Amino acid sequence: MSFSSTSSWSSGKVCRSGPFPRRSIEIGAIVVSFIYWWPLAVAYIAWKLAGYPALTEMRDLASRGVSSWNGGPRPASRFARAFEAANGASGNWAFDEYRKAELDRLDAQRRALQEESRAFAEFVEELKRAKDREQFDAFMAKRRAQGPDGTANV
Repeated sequence: MSFSSTSSWSSGKVCRSGPFPRRSIEIGAIVVSFIYWWPLAVAYIAWKLAGYPALTEMRDLASRGVSSWNGGPRPASRFARAFEAANGASGNWAFDEYRKAELDRLDAQRRALQEESRAFAEFVEELKRAKDREQFDAFMAKRRAQGPDGTANV
């Protein structure tokens, strides 16, 4: 019997549950590392929860942490850099003016839409009040038409 890389054993066809899951190896390694040296397991779980960041990202994170311990200026995170890029000046005066005009126009549209929404809500509330008043008046008219003893007045 020959065991080649295309055999049924390596493809997982022989095993009912498929190929041996890597997740069980990973969990076993975490358990073993907790038993022998727990800081390694904690570091691995933190790395896993961070989404398996690349080594360069981890190095940048470590350098930001070291520079903050030394009292140096802390470089911005990539989210802060993206926010600054989206809201800061582009370096082109014409584009910055265009962007400001468009944002002002969108803000004016947003305010107009909010005002229309408020006016519509007031209109719907007034319709509800009118319907309630109409139902109450119909009830009172019906009650007045009936006598105090519940019989119809003729």
